[in-house]
Amino acid sequence: MGEFLRARRAQRSPEEAGVLHSGRRRVTGLRREEVAVLAGINADYYTRLEQGRETRPSPQVLDALCRALDLGPDAREHLHRLAGTTPEDGPAVVARAVSPALRQLMDGYPHTPAFVLDRVLDVLATNSLADALFSPFRAADNLARMTFLDPAGARFYARWDWTAQATVANLRIAAGYDPHDPALRRLVTELTEGSERFRDLWETHQVRGKTREPKHLVHPAVGPLTLTYQAFDVRDAPGQQLIIYHAEPGSPSAHALALLSSLHATASPSETPLSS
Repeated sequence: MGEFLRARRAQRSPEEAGVLHSGRRRVTGLRREEVAVLAGINADYYTRLEQGRETRPSPQVLDALCRALDLGPDAREHLHRLAGTTPEDGPAVVARAVSPALRQLMDGYPHTPAFVLDRVLDVLATNSLADALFSPFRAADNLARMTFLDPAGARFYARWDWTAQATVANLRIAAGYDPHDPALRRLVTELTEGSERFRDLWETHQVRGKTREPKHLVHPAVGPLTLTYQAFDVRDAPGQQLIIYHAEPGSPSAHALALLSSLHATASPSETPLSS
């Protein structure tokens, strides 16, 4: 929690916060005392929060800090989780098994990519068109690993830096659920050692859930794709999300998806049993 508060304080300028100041400042962003004044709390108490000497602030104090630091809904929920003030809405460990009923549902979308993610962005299941869409990658196993460590990522994501920021901000949410999750810690270590850009973004402590902004992709077989998407929480498996990509009907991207589906079917024909 202290690391999160320090990082977000450094990103909040006095001008944005409406803090009057003069002369040269020696700190980036707001001073601790300024955050305390904006939140209406004692400056020494806020210092203890940042230093980890105070670990159980009230929900009211946390909400005041959210207003002072101008935190959005995702970051607010993340801060509450770090402080342990929100009730758990599911087990910390997400089930990796995808139910047969959900797999059947995904296969019922033959003309649009569908896949299931867990909180650390592991890809748990895909339908046929998602397999075709992610075919440029060495392995479609984790969206963060695909973005930062696979060379295909820089070519596949037309807005790579935006995708990188969104991926890290989404991954930070997993840390709010369970910062000691072994899978998360292994992934962060791997990404930190393998990508300087990930390391820099991780230290910003930006938190953001999935948005509704279109995905701009470039597939080597069919060219540019602009896809919107929907994310659905899997009710019987908390922590899993079903992601469905969608192209505007009649658009070039819709035609490109149809071509990709045809190419994938031709390259990987389904095996049928021989008649006796």
